[in-house]
Amino acid sequence: MSTPDPALLHAATAVRENAYAPYSRFKVGAALRGASGAVYAGCNVENVAYPEGTCAEAGAIAAMVAAGETRFTEALVIADSPDPVPPCGGCRQKLAEFAAGDVPVTLCTTEGAQMRTSVAELLPGRFSAVHMDRT
Repeated sequence: MSTPDPALLHAATAVRENAYAPYSRFKVGAALRGASGAVYAGCNVENVAYPEGTCAEAGAIAAMVAAGETRFTEALVIADSPDPVPPCGGCRQKLAEFAAGDVPVTLCTTEGAQMRTSVAELLPGRFSAVHMDRT
């Protein structure tokens, strides 16, 4: 198993500490390496009206897009859990919007466990803009 990108691991670990999770107390951090090489991080932000919260992956994507990038080449997600936590279904689709299928995604725990996968493995048969092309 390959070692996680140290810059992504550091960024995701650091931003995880800023997560706003007063209800679940389940803090998650995510980091993406943009096509430019820049690192973008995000954390989960809960809301008392649960559906109104945002996931760490969505926060990292928003930071990337706000900086003017729309493609990433690697992702990492970290949480304090017994096993690496995969992105939720909505975040899998969000990740697929901004990356090729072979882009690596490393899922980590705060205790050092890790699982390496890819965008395509997380979301096989993804819905894409190709499905909307009627020409």
